[in-house]
Amino acid sequence: MPELRKDPVANRWVIISSERAQRPHAFVSPKIEKKISFCPFDYGNEHITPNEILAVRLAGTPKNTPNWTLRVVPNKFPALRIEGDLNREGEGVYDKMNGIGAHEVIIETPNHDETLANLEITKFKDVLWAYRERMVDLKKDIRFKYVLVFKNHGEQAGASLPHSHSQLIALPIVPKRVLEEIESCSRYYNFKERCLICDIVRQEIQQGVRVVAENKDYLAFCPFASRFPFEVWLLPKKHESCYEKINDAELEKLASIFKLVLQRLDVVLEEPPYNFVLHTAPFTEIHSAYYHWHFEIIPKLTKVAGFEWGSGFYINPTPPEESAKYLREI
Repeated sequence: MPELRKDPVANRWVIISSERAQRPHAFVSPKIEKKISFCPFDYGNEHITPNEILAVRLAGTPKNTPNWTLRVVPNKFPALRIEGDLNREGEGVYDKMNGIGAHEVIIETPNHDETLANLEITKFKDVLWAYRERMVDLKKDIRFKYVLVFKNHGEQAGASLPHSHSQLIALPIVPKRVLEEIESCSRYYNFKERCLICDIVRQEIQQGVRVVAENKDYLAFCPFASRFPFEVWLLPKKHESCYEKINDAELEKLASIFKLVLQRLDVVLEEPPYNFVLHTAPFTEIHSAYYHWHFEIIPKLTKVAGFEWGSGFYINPTPPEESAKYLREI
């Protein structure tokens, strides 16, 4: 029997279509990656990219030269531009402003064929560190209210280049999906005086059926109302609203479990394309008692079609309990 489940964080309904239940092998498709003759992110091509903003490199080596293990550069084709003023204005019932923001690329490794899942822990930690450092810096710009960190891995997930990289976009507004989560969490906190996501963490650990992995500080689990097969959320066990406040010791533990989750997805689903996104508190909510930062990891296994676009519902053919079991037992 299909089951309707409600996500208490995003306040949306999901159809868990158990009658369409699919095992991991059903989602595996032939790997089709475009062969490229030149990659601007490769080691030695530093002069091709815009000037680096941040890097992990050999001490004493100049910017925009070799001897690096991670680089952050402005996106050459930015969705938003950093120069200018917002100039908010109305046009009848419509509102508009200039496309002001920042769009940056985190080049995660100099090795063209290396993936985030097989990076050494120290280098994975550097990627997570770069997210934090750029958020802290962009937060100083009073025009920006939010920084969205995301990764598109694989052509089917929207990656324009196969070289492992992630991106961030600083925005003058808070994204709609984040606002929806904040509103749900705020209502829950006002009623119960507890963080909704903290309560979810406690319940998931207690029940165990949707847990993928955990360590002392972090939990990875398949959400009760997962939108997609093998969707995984990764978040701190203790209450933390702002990712940019994470310390170096916590970064190392986060890198360890994050790498483990990506490796398990690679084994179970044979290196699937995927997206992940970081949801954290807006810059205006520095010490939120009701919001809890988290990564959402979504393998690109199913298509969003007419029903999903028209209804706002998602149809998931693999119950999260089954997804978690496959990932947990690898």
